[in-house]
Amino acid sequence: MSNKRILIVEDEESLLKLESILLTSKGYEVKGVASGQAALDSLAEDVPDLVLLDIMLPEIDGFEVCRRIKAAEATKNLPVIMLTAKKSREDMARGEKVGADWYITKPFKSAMVIETIQRFVGK
Repeated sequence: MSNKRILIVEDEESLLKLESILLTSKGYEVKGVASGQAALDSLAEDVPDLVLLDIMLPEIDGFEVCRRIKAAEATKNLPVIMLTAKKSREDMARGEKVGADWYITKPFKSAMVIETIQRFVGK
């Protein structure tokens, strides 16, 4: 069985490393990018099984990245989990509006992130 592939979009290098190590240790294949544009470029080349998406990103924010993922035929069914420090009701509603499948706020518990990912793509 091949490993499930996850694209992590996170501009904070320490968090990107932490999330990558966490997911790799659970058997996922991980690719990390640090901007919204890099995420869209990566998705144009190769569609993973799930996207873990920060909102506050350089160039294009996570809301717009998610909206574009859900608007494109090739990626419209791709699960997108928002992982962000933005925790207001308005932000969560906006995440839902652009099509995010789930919304996790920072600081997060590693177990919650893993459980949520497993809910969408399995182990």
